[in-house]
Amino acid sequence: MPLYRDEVVVLRTHKLGEADRIVTMLSRQHGKIRAVAKGVRRTASKFGARLEPFMVADVQFFEGRTLDTITQAVTIASYGAEIASDYGSYTAASAMVETADKLTEADATHQQYLLLVGALRSLSRGEHGSSVTLDSYLLRALSMAGWAPSFNDCAVSGAPGPHSAFVVQLGGVVSDELAPPGTPRLDADTLGLLSALLSGDWPSADGAAERVKSQASGIVAAYAQWHLERGLRSLQHVDRSNQTTFTLRDAQLARQRASALPAAPDRKAPTT
Repeated sequence: MPLYRDEVVVLRTHKLGEADRIVTMLSRQHGKIRAVAKGVRRTASKFGARLEPFMVADVQFFEGRTLDTITQAVTIASYGAEIASDYGSYTAASAMVETADKLTEADATHQQYLLLVGALRSLSRGEHGSSVTLDSYLLRALSMAGWAPSFNDCAVSGAPGPHSAFVVQLGGVVSDELAPPGTPRLDADTLGLLSALLSGDWPSADGAAERVKSQASGIVAAYAQWHLERGLRSLQHVDRSNQTTFTLRDAQLARQRASALPAAPDRKAPTT
């Protein structure tokens, strides 16, 4: 059976036997990989801390029948210590890797890998607030998976915007004619911030008022919980003060109500 190499970011690990771990990784070329790291829990392990969550490494694998085996690992970037030193960064990073784990499989594109590595690097350097970094990552990762939200034109009919009625179940803003009763309306500042987070317009995102960031974070959390059917358990630990919480239970109830709503089309991420 052949050997192969790839660059990976470690998403999570769990124990296997007395000394081994199963490591789940998102790779640049092979999508999501689950492989055994033998002896990694021993004090004298050759892998050291190279296979801990948030680490980026060049890894060699031995292809197995059910699980591959890690034979070598060389550190490319170490973000774990800096991220773990700040609670906001740690909880944001945990939500990011859980999202990547849920969204990606063997056919994942390298864009998802690059997006995650870039987001973890930004968190470790403190380039932007942890909350806006997470919100931008979630919107862009979901967009790459085919769930790009609409923040201007109607998500159902395509009617030109701006529209202010935001319906998570329908994929973004919708026209007044299609908005269910009681649909919340978002102000122009919040919609502008959401668009900036999706496109990576960091000057606009960083300069937004805290009230606007808080409202946008609530919308992003609701959107992510809805589209990731089993929800993000780590999202409940993220520090999102003064915002409406959208839980996994809320998503389940919303799905029951959504059966009467028109279907929202799949939308890919913007190419620019």
